[in-house]
Amino acid sequence: MKLAANLSWLYTEFSFPDRLLACAQDGFKHAECMFPYDYSATLLREKALEAGVQWVLINAPPGDWSRGDRGLASSPARRDEFKRSIEQALNYATVLDVQKVHVLAGLVDLKDKHAMQSAWDCYAENLAWLADSTRGEPVSWLIEPINRFDVPGYLLAYQSEAHELLAGLNKPNLGVQMDLYHCLRTEGEVLNALQSYLPTGRVKHLQLAGVPHRNEPEASDYAPVYEHLKILGYKEFIGCEYRPRAGTRDGLGWIRSTGFSGTMESFET
Repeated sequence: MKLAANLSWLYTEFSFPDRLLACAQDGFKHAECMFPYDYSATLLREKALEAGVQWVLINAPPGDWSRGDRGLASSPARRDEFKRSIEQALNYATVLDVQKVHVLAGLVDLKDKHAMQSAWDCYAENLAWLADSTRGEPVSWLIEPINRFDVPGYLLAYQSEAHELLAGLNKPNLGVQMDLYHCLRTEGEVLNALQSYLPTGRVKHLQLAGVPHRNEPEASDYAPVYEHLKILGYKEFIGCEYRPRAGTRDGLGWIRSTGFSGTMESFET
């Protein structure tokens, strides 16, 4: 287990490229982000090398985020745009040496049964195309259940849906990004979910945040999670994707109080 600083959420008191050095100064050796596309991949690679930080995960372009898009993969009318977004994501992943890319599903009218079925069919077809067309690339493409309190209308909301979909597709370069914050918000607990899904091998990345306000993780929620992950032998990355209550550095004490300092090569705060 290794913690990765999510630089779309943490260290926002710094410019985006400078967040790499800031997180390194606090002991992070790995970083992730939502969308790196406002900066050249070469610049972000160089900044990471200077800081001694490895990028481990990015998101594929989601469409027009400012206008409410939350992914393209389940939209039948936007298949070509989806394929172009994958090309851009793969280019960035190659330059940044990132081996995990999250592909957002998108929004749907949950009351429209026909729209829902079309969205699920399109989602499965796009994921199958994605897996087959990038079979030779060293990238795992991840899907993430996201709670509908924060993102109303998001197609993929439950862990069981993600695993059922990927089990049916049976593509080794597809996986699940299990955000424990979203799991807690939607399903109310995570220990049983971890017990059920980690042994499948489909969970390739975890993320965490405090519930319900997505601030720093609380010891009452996450100290048991840390112990459970040790028992289960989880060895992948854990992204810190939360909204600091104050400055990022003022809130890093949760790493020690929950036990996650044991996942850090060094922890300075």
